[in-house]
Amino acid sequence: MEVSVLNINGQETGRKVTLNDAIFGIEPNDHVIYLDVKQYLADQRQGTAKSKERSEHTGSTRKLGRQKGGGGARRGDINSPLLRGGGRVFGPKPRDYSFKLNKKVKMLARKSALAYKAQENAIIVVENFNLDAPKTKDFVNITKNLKVEGKKALLLLPDVNKNVYLSARNIQKAEVMSASALNTYKVLNADVLVMAEGSLEIIDGILNK
Repeated sequence: MEVSVLNINGQETGRKVTLNDAIFGIEPNDHVIYLDVKQYLADQRQGTAKSKERSEHTGSTRKLGRQKGGGGARRGDINSPLLRGGGRVFGPKPRDYSFKLNKKVKMLARKSALAYKAQENAIIVVENFNLDAPKTKDFVNITKNLKVEGKKALLLLPDVNKNVYLSARNIQKAEVMSASALNTYKVLNADVLVMAEGSLEIIDGILNK
């Protein structure tokens, strides 16, 4: 699949790049995408939710009523889960939600996500660029020139570029990341994928193994 290379003014440079069919031309696998996205979202969870059980409450342990004959439940002391302010039964405890996923599964998931974007013609390739200073206005102009303003756009750069990152930080629907940090969730969450020309080589090196 060939894609025209644009400059940051939205004009064609006269050059084209060929997207690697081993990555962008595969048949997407929905199940591995599900697994990779599930792992990514699980890693974002803090897992700090905690509620007190019966034994953790501070309160009298005096039995409130008779065992039998009272016409109600055998609720014991004031910390009983049956009473307001008592302990909680099987409440949440701090835990780690992360789980392991095989490397080949993660790679296939990323290839599948990129293949979906290629099928949707939602990939724009721009020549490598830099900004002299972090200015939100300059980045907004780039999104206008590339006709992605108002869309959820993910910009992939060959390496970390502080000026570009800071320029896009205040734009709600734009996100900038290095190609080496690419993940399935970010690709699928974006409406359009804007790729700096140099990031293609890095993606090929990571996923085409």
